[in-house]
Amino acid sequence: MKQLTILIATAMLFSANSVVGAPEPAKQTARTKAGLYVTATEAHEMLTNQKDRKVVLIDVRDPVEIMFTGNTEMADAYVPLKIVDPSIWDEENTRYQVNTNRDFVSETVAALDKLGADQNTHVIFMCRSGSTRSGPAADALYEAGYPHVYTMVDGFEGGSAKSGPHTGSRVVNGWKNSGLPWGWKLDGQKMYVVIR
Repeated sequence: MKQLTILIATAMLFSANSVVGAPEPAKQTARTKAGLYVTATEAHEMLTNQKDRKVVLIDVRDPVEIMFTGNTEMADAYVPLKIVDPSIWDEENTRYQVNTNRDFVSETVAALDKLGADQNTHVIFMCRSGSTRSGPAADALYEAGYPHVYTMVDGFEGGSAKSGPHTGSRVVNGWKNSGLPWGWKLDGQKMYVVIR
């Protein structure tokens, strides 16, 4: 009986310190080499219950996007994977040109160093919906030698409703729609600033 009690207690302790993790995303651009996926709710749990490991949340959205759609104070750093260039119009896609941040890895590593993180740190990447930026961000850091990189599969704003009165609006899951802490106030010490 004593051995069974110890076994149950060990199992409960193990499950309390782990996050099950979201299933692999269907969309190819959201899949990662590390294969580590979490929902916004799971990411919040990891950030809130840091016991045996350091967990960091990095928001990879464009700074202007963050300013207009909101953010979470739980983000440790903001390093955009892609940046909108309003000086160049993309006629084919009828929008401003979007460029990949060539310094993404070095800027992310610098942000992690500033936070006292290392290659054992669990790094969660968050973009708008979890479908096109957080996965490549996780892959870039994974290739730089960080094995514990997660993509938040539902992102900050979540997915679009497929039917009903809010069809097409981002009202399904995600950080913002899961009742997790967020707001409009920006922390200038964390925000990404382009020095010209």
